[in-house]
Amino acid sequence: MSITNVSLTHLSQELAALASEYTPGGVHSSTRGLKPRIVWKEASGSRVIDVDGREYIDYHAAFGPIILGHRDRGVDNAVIEAIRSQDLLGVGSTVKEIRLSGKIVEYVPSAEKVLLCVTGSEATYNALRLARAVTGRKKVVKFQGCYHGWHDYLCMNIISPAGKVGSYDPASAGILESSAQQTIVLDFNRLDQVERTLEQQGDDIAAIILEPIPHNIGCVLPTQQFLQGLRQLCDSYGVILIFDEVITGFRHGLGGYQAHAQVKPDLTTLAKSMANGYPCAALCGKSALMDRFQTNGGDVFFAGTYNAHPTGVAAATATIERMEGGVVHRDLFRKGDYMAHHLTALIERYGVEAHVAHFGSVFVIYFMEGPVTTYTDLLRNDTSRDIQFRQGMMDRGFFCLPTALKRNHISAAHSDADLDLTLQAAEDVLKTLGRAKA
Repeated sequence: MSITNVSLTHLSQELAALASEYTPGGVHSSTRGLKPRIVWKEASGSRVIDVDGREYIDYHAAFGPIILGHRDRGVDNAVIEAIRSQDLLGVGSTVKEIRLSGKIVEYVPSAEKVLLCVTGSEATYNALRLARAVTGRKKVVKFQGCYHGWHDYLCMNIISPAGKVGSYDPASAGILESSAQQTIVLDFNRLDQVERTLEQQGDDIAAIILEPIPHNIGCVLPTQQFLQGLRQLCDSYGVILIFDEVITGFRHGLGGYQAHAQVKPDLTTLAKSMANGYPCAALCGKSALMDRFQTNGGDVFFAGTYNAHPTGVAAATATIERMEGGVVHRDLFRKGDYMAHHLTALIERYGVEAHVAHFGSVFVIYFMEGPVTTYTDLLRNDTSRDIQFRQGMMDRGFFCLPTALKRNHISAAHSDADLDLTLQAAEDVLKTLGRAKA
């Protein structure tokens, strides 16, 4: 079948079938598969439109990068200006990347030096490499439910079935067992586990890495005691503390969640919302650590042909500058509070066993009683009802990723009218779920 012979009815399904002839599964990332399959045509502001002409108010936001809205004019114009003046140069530096690095140092509390790359996975990989070089140790600690990229060191124990919690749960075949054995998986918000582990193996542990809010399982908030305790324990045992703020960074404020918590890690990884959908990421942290990279004449290799690419750099700078002054984030927090408050009221009105978790512009409905403090709590989530709710919202023209536990994002482009339309649809779906239970 050629693309010119595709009919005009159910176009997404036919094009998805064609895509599968050229690409395994028809998608270019393991997390992009959908049922029903969708092929997209365009996106603008708070809306996305598929090739069949169905329009959705988008809460997926491409897993989070879209913070200002799709195709934000200011960001796109900055990218256009960048490609008119230069493409990839490959050596040296540019004025634009110096400017962006300065912005990151200005706003992110832990950022004394910055290295730019393309994806969050690259940033976390290099953060661990640096931590091992600095400490001379091999092991790292991660937490169940946190995702830190596709590499062997950390691609495990994310959304694990109950039988796998407490043991290694690699997310992929082909992960080297020798790499997995260097990773210790603990429960988020359980400082006692961390303390016990460091007492027993502290001399072997190079780093502790965490999402300060594990948004890959929705919105599990950390306790202040947990984050402060990690900082103190890392100081005591000479362990590098890494905040993976690929999702939280810039979405919850220009300083990331670390600015909210007033807990400063040694290293921070950034991506997603920093460039409103264009590829750009960063590793930043203490000068004493960052200066170990070969970029400064040190002994830790850091490289990438597309690092600090002009398009991503221009997009990131424009995105950050748009958010300066706090107006955008104050509005995002207002919208997030509004959505969470009214969803909670609807849940109570229709007697649905569910709990709304949110922070800033991120919200999720867990179909279980709250609160949620660690991944084990989420094993009680009613996956079937979770997906029914999401599918019901999609059927009504609101794109929420139809996968249990996955977060929703509000962007600056979402109007108050968008939120009210969303709540009207949510009321219809929750009313149906409440009746089904009765």
